[in-house]
Amino acid sequence: MKHWILAAATLALVTGAPLAAQEPHFGIGLTVGVPTGAFNSTTYPSGATESYESALGLQFTASFPVDRSLAWRLNLSGQTFSGHADDPAVRDRLNTQDAMFSIGGDAQIFLGTGNAQRHLGTYLIGGLALDLERFTASYDDPSFYPDSTINKSRLGLNVGIGHSVRYVGRWRWNFEATYHKTLTSHDTGAGDPPAADFIRLGAGVTF
Repeated sequence: MKHWILAAATLALVTGAPLAAQEPHFGIGLTVGVPTGAFNSTTYPSGATESYESALGLQFTASFPVDRSLAWRLNLSGQTFSGHADDPAVRDRLNTQDAMFSIGGDAQIFLGTGNAQRHLGTYLIGGLALDLERFTASYDDPSFYPDSTINKSRLGLNVGIGHSVRYVGRWRWNFEATYHKTLTSHDTGAGDPPAADFIRLGAGVTF
């Protein structure tokens, strides 16, 4: 419960400022999530292993400029990571899946000649996200025949860099590279799923 309160309070603070901002820029893009650390591969004391593969996803953003160099951004994203688990005591491989939907609030700091009001140039990204995750496992297809399901609401951190270039009119090509870190409920020794830590590469349009 305390994680929900912390996440809600943080997102409210981060996304509250746009109410006073003007001329938002909206964006949509494709992303690729590349698992790192324990999310890429975990070995348990029993000798069992669990790993996840790269995943395609979608990202929707609404960027609210405050001044020339700063904007607050609402970030909605989703992706489904597929993986597998192997146990020396079990002959068959277990198929696993983490379906994640994230609601995030980011600060965008535009560097040098970058312009938040026009959403042009290079910018740094930093913020928090509420990750709604559904972990499923099955000896068949976990999307349709899950043998076990774990639902998790976890707090995540997003940091990275982006660049926006003019396409035509208000339209811009947008490119980003960010790192996502799970901050809560990732103690595998206590039965939690591994932290969903991954690099997110994205490309899309902003207008």
